[in-house]
Amino acid sequence: MAVFVTQGLLDVLIEFAADREPGEANVPLAATPAGDLAGDDDRLPDIDDDTPVITHFYLPEAGGSVSSVFGVDLGTPSGSAQARFISHPTGPLGVSKEDDLAGVVLVATPPWDADTVAAFDRSGATVELVTLDAEPPVERIE
Repeated sequence: MAVFVTQGLLDVLIEFAADREPGEANVPLAATPAGDLAGDDDRLPDIDDDTPVITHFYLPEAGGSVSSVFGVDLGTPSGSAQARFISHPTGPLGVSKEDDLAGVVLVATPPWDADTVAAFDRSGATVELVTLDAEPPVERIE
C-alpha cells in the first residue's frame, strides 16, 4: 500500500511543524481523486483516477472554542478528513498512543524536511509515502 501526497502540501505541512516547535502540530488532511489533479508528474497517468491523493489541510484552530466547550470538532467538515499530519518535535518518527488517529497518519520530526516525514496506518505500521508534483483543481466560491 502507498499513500500519495502533493509536494506543495507536504512543503506547507513541514513549514507548519517547524513554526509550531517546540509544540506539536496536529492537522486534519483531506484527499482529492488522482484523476482530478493537474501537473507534470510522469507518474500521474499510472495512478488509478480514483486513488486518493492528500492535497488539503484544515486549520487546526478552526472551531476551537466550540470544541473546547462541547468536545465537537466543527473546524473540519464531517467525513472530510481522511488523514492527519502530526509533528513530534522530540521524536519518535512513528505513531504514539497520545496521537489522534486517522486512516493514514503522516508524522514529521526535526530537522523538518521531507526525509523526516513518514506515513503510517491506523495501527502504526509504516506505509510507503509517495510525493507527487501535482496540483488539485482550483476551488471557487460562487
